[in-house]
Amino acid sequence: MPKEKTHFVCQSCGYISPRWMGKCPECNAWNSFTEEKLQISPKRKSKAAPGSPVAVAKIEGGQEERIRIGIGELRRVLGGGIVYGSAILIGGEPGIGKSTLLLQALDDICRGGYKSLYISGEESARQIKLRADRLKVPSESLGILTETDLGTIVATIRDYRPQVVVIDSIQTTQTPNSLSPPGTIGQIRECAYELIDFTKRESIALFLVGHVTKEGVIAGPKVLEHMVDTVLYFEGDKNYLYRIVRTVKNRFGPSGEVGIFEMTETGLQEVRDPSRIFLSEKEKATSGSVTTCAVEGTRPLLLEIQALVTNTSYGIPQRVSTGIDTKRVALLLAILEKRGGLAVKNFDVFVNVAGGVKIVEPASDLAVAIAVASNLWDKPFDAKSIALGEVGLGGEVRSV
Repeated sequence: MPKEKTHFVCQSCGYISPRWMGKCPECNAWNSFTEEKLQISPKRKSKAAPGSPVAVAKIEGGQEERIRIGIGELRRVLGGGIVYGSAILIGGEPGIGKSTLLLQALDDICRGGYKSLYISGEESARQIKLRADRLKVPSESLGILTETDLGTIVATIRDYRPQVVVIDSIQTTQTPNSLSPPGTIGQIRECAYELIDFTKRESIALFLVGHVTKEGVIAGPKVLEHMVDTVLYFEGDKNYLYRIVRTVKNRFGPSGEVGIFEMTETGLQEVRDPSRIFLSEKEKATSGSVTTCAVEGTRPLLLEIQALVTNTSYGIPQRVSTGIDTKRVALLLAILEKRGGLAVKNFDVFVNVAGGVKIVEPASDLAVAIAVASNLWDKPFDAKSIALGEVGLGGEVRSV
């Protein structure tokens, strides 16, 4: 019989420790360690036979076969469609719209003559039916299963034989092959490996829904993102109508692409002209408002940067930003203070990207700096112009 041992695993990053720790030394998360059993089997000598390498020139090429999907924004982030046998991981905050988007996508796939299966471990069949009725998803080719046991899930897929399967979510799936409790890193890794291995052998496209941590990364082992072919992040603020699906990894297409949707009463609708949406309420030039251009994947987006500079009511001035890194804003304020002569050290500064969009590229530096100066001096920036450029520590504006 194999010997049983236990160790403690951080549920945020997967760091392993022989004893319980209050704070993870790897990711600095508090109270994230759980005890997991570890099976150690006796060592055996490998009796594997050598493989047979094939020259690259002799490998038959060809374009991968895809399942066409009618939702254009989702088709964009997937690189043109869903590849047979591919594994796609989609993560996002609770309630952001992951299940809604996937249910709409499966219905669209079924209308194209394919068979799909939606497996939920979080909702009952009745709850899913209520959502389907709201979304007007009546497809007869879309099967629903509420199950968390991996063995039952695999047997059902083998019997039902769909072309596309959704597992919602991978954190609720469990297998007796792992001694770890449900939802832990060990269970997630084992379930994902078995599901991906099975669906690839059967040429079934697999969607795995993943929870995200408070830091905004997909919960579970980092190896999960390496195991799948495509990783999508569902971004957005529940207080706004707009949602962004961002590709951070794609073996069958470009990464960095974004798809933009609007949440309505009947589900998610595509936004075909996002720049018009994000600038629709900017009727006239006002101080602290500057238009910039951000390139998301292969798509340029016109966005509005807003800044508000007010007298501080506290001992330490506040630096608050939404949609842009707060540290980047603090850096730009320091450059304005030192190189531009703007006395902002005694003011509270608030910066916002209108529409709930997040931007990370340095090309928006100039727009943020101009927006702050515009509001401080109460002088509007030309509404028909855009500001584009990276601001260096010497105060220079670099080309992008």
